[in-house]
Amino acid sequence: MIGEMPYLLVTKGVWKVSEMPMLTRCLGPVIRSSGGNADDEWRHRFNVCDKLVKQLPPSAFFEQQMDPRVSEAEAIAFAFNQFKVSVNFTLKIFPEQAEQDTWTHMRPNTRNVIRRASEQLSVQEIRCAKDFVRFYDANLGVRQQRNMYGSSMMEGLLAEVIKRDAGKLLGCYGKDGQLQAAVAVVADNTALYYFLSSRKQDAHGGAVSLLIWTAIRLAHERQLVFDFDGISNQGILMFLSGFGGKLVRRFEIRRMRSDYSAFRKIHRNIKATVESAGNLLQRVKGGAPSAD
Repeated sequence: MIGEMPYLLVTKGVWKVSEMPMLTRCLGPVIRSSGGNADDEWRHRFNVCDKLVKQLPPSAFFEQQMDPRVSEAEAIAFAFNQFKVSVNFTLKIFPEQAEQDTWTHMRPNTRNVIRRASEQLSVQEIRCAKDFVRFYDANLGVRQQRNMYGSSMMEGLLAEVIKRDAGKLLGCYGKDGQLQAAVAVVADNTALYYFLSSRKQDAHGGAVSLLIWTAIRLAHERQLVFDFDGISNQGILMFLSGFGGKLVRRFEIRRMRSDYSAFRKIHRNIKATVESAGNLLQRVKGGAPSAD
């Protein structure tokens, strides 16, 4: 075998769609190197990826977030098969950089936040997936939100992380022994990935920063890349960039049939109309005079 490409295909109503599975960080083609020079290698990767793409089953919608190791050669193979190729980014800290150098290259205010947090908090490993998920769900409940991944799925996955020593669950505890913040990091044989995080609303402002620094140190100990695993908005970029790291691109591919695109647009419009009507009804009820 010289190439493979995992995907998930599900039925939603009358539509066959392939989206990123829950709690899956990246997908994309995995292609064995040709062993040739640079010119031979990119042509090899293009040709193998082109053959993989042509074997994908028909679907109304297909979308994947690619691992950063997926190259431009694979990206252009998708583009020539009518996929839209876009670029987003992650930050990586490489193990060739000594831990002290990583600390030195961080922004001064990030270092200060971590120092202050370490004076008030202690970091301990959370050894039970159920405890992590219970804390995660409780913090969402306070914010009147729910676990979009599903509590049982998250617990099952994190239990396997612990069982296989494929990452760590880390918690920040106050002097009263109460858990204030927690992060989950997962690992493969090349990198440690920042995967999940949660904090109490009244947690120390540096709790998550202290946990991230602990995870970066763990990556250094294991001689692994530390991958922040994506940047969703400018605010997150400003926060994560305080830890240093190299900005790395990763591709996202998408293909949507025109009938499914029209359906999604109609569905969004109907949903917006219903929500608007519901909000109006709430306002009318709230302002209606009472009859005593």
